[in-house]
Amino acid sequence: MKRRIIAAAVTLAVGSAAGCGAKANEPFKDAPRTGTTNSTPADTITMPDGFSNVGTKCDHGNRIYVVYHGDSAYASIAVVPADPTCR
Repeated sequence: MKRRIIAAAVTLAVGSAAGCGAKANEPFKDAPRTGTTNSTPADTITMPDGFSNVGTKCDHGNRIYVVYHGDSAYASIAVVPADPTCR
């Protein structure tokens, strides 16, 4: 009985791992986009240690703010539509 439980657990673990294996090789499913890019430099606001830094730039008349903390993989994004400072 104990061997059957162990065999079932191993089978389940291998099956689960194999099912997720293709996810890493899956292509990005981005929305269609045009060939234009906004390669102008962003303005950066560097905050004291312990506080998040901010990057901002204009894109198509909208002001975009990205709040990030060092080289971490996370950020917050805010968009100000029709910002008068963006031409």
